Amino acid sequence: MIRIYRSIPVERLKLLVFDLDGTLIDSAQDLCNSVNETLKQFDREPLPDPAIASFVGNGAPMLMRRSLALAGNLSPNAVDPDLLEKAYAYEGVLESLKALHELHDGAAGTARTMAVLTNKPVRPARGICEGLGLAGYFLHIYGGDSFPVKKPDPLGLRSLMEEVGARPDETAMIGDSQVDVLTARNAGAWSIGCVFGFGPQNLMETPPDVVVDTAADWTAALSPAKIE
Repeated sequence: MIRIYRSIPVERLKLLVFDLDGTLIDSAQDLCNSVNETLKQFDREPLPDPAIASFVGNGAPMLMRRSLALAGNLSPNAVDPDLLEKAYAYEGVLESLKALHELHDGAAGTARTMAVLTNKPVRPARGICEGLGLAGYFLHIYGGDSFPVKKPDPLGLRSLMEEVGARPDETAMIGDSQVDVLTARNAGAWSIGCVFGFGPQNLMETPPDVVVDTAADWTAALSPAKIE
């Protein structure tokens, strides 16, 4: 299902930028297990999975800082930020990426450029995308350490726009949390919110332009032939 709050001129889009965790991949259970294993090493009780998932969006160090604070106000300095070791793509992601890759923007008749911008460190982000067969669809996969600042600062998104020659009104950010919506807004780009990810509890605090229920909805939401 697609809900439109502000119509995106999809025929003009040249650049599609995706978040990773909670958008392309479902890593929630492994993230929760990793966090709770770390808390166990600090002799702290595990946290409920929904509490940990609600902390996702600002990178692994912030995830651990919030989790440790809730579990006992401990320092996360000894924690390895590369927490996530395994994940799987959401249902419909590969099919949607293939369909979107084959869509052409109406102005130039060329395939749209797609990229990943996540707050996860870039090394595991690229490794996950390669391991799941997603990397080939993206011109770039940038992580939280690819730039001096993380989302929702617009630097990463603006850098991608400059690299491909896309204006803000020709760019859409697709993500599952308020962080992704704010990143798009801060860069002047369009936003598509995914309610199937980690951040539905805060996604609508800053409403995206379009909201989708599944990854399979991306194709319809971004196809000029299917949505006006």
